[in-house]
Amino acid sequence: MLCGPAACGCCGHDLTGEPVLGTVQKRQVFEASPPPPPAVTEYQIAAKQCPECGEISVGLAPAGVTGRVQYGPGVHAKAALAVCAHYLPVARELLHAAPVLYADETPARAAGNLRYVHVACTEFLTAMHTGDRTSQAIDAGGILPGYAGTIVRDGYKGYEHLTNALHAWCGAHGLRDLAGLYRFDPDGQIWARSMADLLIDANAQATAARTAGQASLSHANLARIRSWYRGAVAKGIADNQAKRTQIAEDGLRLARRFRDHEDMILRFATDLTVGFTSNQAERDIRPVKVQQRTSGGTWRTLLGLADFAIVQSYLSTAAKWGIDALDALTRLFTEGPWLPPATAPP
Repeated sequence: MLCGPAACGCCGHDLTGEPVLGTVQKRQVFEASPPPPPAVTEYQIAAKQCPECGEISVGLAPAGVTGRVQYGPGVHAKAALAVCAHYLPVARELLHAAPVLYADETPARAAGNLRYVHVACTEFLTAMHTGDRTSQAIDAGGILPGYAGTIVRDGYKGYEHLTNALHAWCGAHGLRDLAGLYRFDPDGQIWARSMADLLIDANAQATAARTAGQASLSHANLARIRSWYRGAVAKGIADNQAKRTQIAEDGLRLARRFRDHEDMILRFATDLTVGFTSNQAERDIRPVKVQQRTSGGTWRTLLGLADFAIVQSYLSTAAKWGIDALDALTRLFTEGPWLPPATAPP
């Protein structure tokens, strides 16, 4: 587009049709073109009847084509690339600043091998990555190393190297362990029932205190909780240490675990910002299992699993902020990725 003077700046004479002097100065503006329409491949699953025996056979869709409508691997790859460049650095920074994180891991099969998907999350943020189950793989997400808040998790030892953080054990896991032990030997494992009653009662007190806006439980309530806790542990050790049955060995092992990790197990009661369970992490990582079931039990490639984890992190966070998955993806490919503005809404 030629931007010449219409008239002389001195006398006002019309300059239309006059030759251009010298070399023009070029100034370019690059504008993004509208995205092209998606390429849609329709697989029509046909049934045919054998004229010889009358048997009806149904065709098979290609591997990975499981839904009536779904995104293809190209969409996931492009979304993962965009999310990696924009969302993940912001998510890592915000999660690292959150006072409490929920962490979990779940197995997933990809390219014929067993891998793991790890998650670190809050009520408003999600970040997942893939790897094995080692502490190095846990660190590879770039969130937990150096984190100085509280990590709510299960009892897996792979998190023990994160010594800058406080740790809180998931109460739901503890209740399941206690219930399983008590169910096998209700007369000999009375301590397990008592400990479960304590955890349920303490959680109810903590929940009521949060609802009422209290900063903490009273010193009297905390003293009562610890006294009940230690009494149940002492009975569990005393009732099992002289026995030589398998259930007694299991009971003694569990009682000692509760003895050795009292602070982590009761963190939800001593710090009301900490949740009783790691259910937040379990909910956020559940789509891995759902997708695996609908994909025949495995991902074809490790890269496909990694792309899924990245995109699901973005969509999960968007959903926590009230943004529909389709809107989030549309915005990703048109306006650019939506990014969470803070660790939580104001």
